[in-house]
Amino acid sequence: MLDSLEHLTPAQIVAELDKYIIGQQDAKRNVAIALRNRWRRMNADESIQKEIVPNNILMIGATGVGKTEIARRLAKIADAPFTKVEASKFTEVGYVGRDVESMVRDLVEQAVNMVKTRKKEEVKVKAAELVEDIILDALIPPIQGRAGSPVTMSSDPNVMPDTDYELNERTRDKFREKIRNGELEDRKIEIRIQQSAMPGMGVMGPGMDEASMMNIQEMISGMMPKKTKKRKVTIAEARKILLEEEAAKLIDMDEVKEEAIFKAENSGVIFIDEIDKVASSSKKGSGPDVSREGVQRDLLPIVEGSTVNTKYGIINTDHILFIAAGAFHVAKPSDLIPELQGRFPIRVELQSLTKEDFYQILKFPKNALTKQYEALLGSENVSLTFNDEALDEIASMAYEVNAEVENIGARRLQTIMSRLLNDILFDVPDKIGANAKIVVTREMVQEKLAGMVKNRDLSEYIL
Repeated sequence: MLDSLEHLTPAQIVAELDKYIIGQQDAKRNVAIALRNRWRRMNADESIQKEIVPNNILMIGATGVGKTEIARRLAKIADAPFTKVEASKFTEVGYVGRDVESMVRDLVEQAVNMVKTRKKEEVKVKAAELVEDIILDALIPPIQGRAGSPVTMSSDPNVMPDTDYELNERTRDKFREKIRNGELEDRKIEIRIQQSAMPGMGVMGPGMDEASMMNIQEMISGMMPKKTKKRKVTIAEARKILLEEEAAKLIDMDEVKEEAIFKAENSGVIFIDEIDKVASSSKKGSGPDVSREGVQRDLLPIVEGSTVNTKYGIINTDHILFIAAGAFHVAKPSDLIPELQGRFPIRVELQSLTKEDFYQILKFPKNALTKQYEALLGSENVSLTFNDEALDEIASMAYEVNAEVENIGARRLQTIMSRLLNDILFDVPDKIGANAKIVVTREMVQEKLAGMVKNRDLSEYIL
């Protein structure tokens, strides 16, 4: 990941984010700088590397303006482990709920999965060869030579051939060719697959935290003998099942854990959403505000930098990038405890979406809703297109409904698009057959959505 960042300048990172997210240039610039700074730190003088801490970012903006999407796309660009948590799901120590360290464990889990996936890809060819042999053995079991061990076929006419063995080998060669050509994909074979020794195992004990629970489960599971069971499946299914198993056997898990922890520590991104929900909107008091402050104090050491025990090893959070976000409609960023405020030095305010923003969101991003619906109907061989006047009308309605009811940002487009296209989605393929061409026009939008804006009581359309 850090090597790939060498070729990604802040301007290039912003350009990549522009492909998926409209507007919010200030936020994009700040996250691009934060990402580039990670590569800069790893290439700085070793004497000061550990002293350079990431500038964590606090994003302030209404729901649906792109906060989560910016963070998620940033992690994808960097090929970095990413986890999103909601601060309101945490409770301070002693209360029922998730403990704050669980977000770091989630990040490490994500890092391990990323490294395993990459390493499985590296051994894919070798694993495929092993799987081919297993499938072949299930179809045509090999036989031993006369002395009880495999023999080599001889071309010498004076040497008595081991007829059964040679016939078996020739048959196996023919079937190997058929397997490679995909001629036997639907034939069923019996294979042995590994299964968990103790699925759904639980551990009970007083004061047992999440990390201890996982470690005990892992230890007991490792002590139990591996069980296998027979399954009769097609060769196509067997290939998928066995490829996963054989690739896993070829991977050194100690190496995976070591690389994953390094990746999580140096390139991990944790996105803490709804942080305003744990900010006290008033000064010192009693009741729920005390618990909210407790959550903030529990978050503080993780964000400041501490060590967390995971089932893969100890991870240090000093150089993980934390991006927090909240609407801050009721509470203000200054309502967070001062120590936590200080750990999010970069403040970015995201702008509410305008009618023009909605139009661009529908038209330009790679993952635009219009393109998603076009792809869905394309799978039924139905062509769906939107003309510019229709997009303008949809954008206008989304903006107006947000202004009239509650501003839920770009998520409003999902409600409108669903209502607009539901009849078409229902009628394909029964009433609207393959090769049909549907063009969404301004008139169609106005007809389908006529009641949405005229009706002042829009509760029916609120997500």
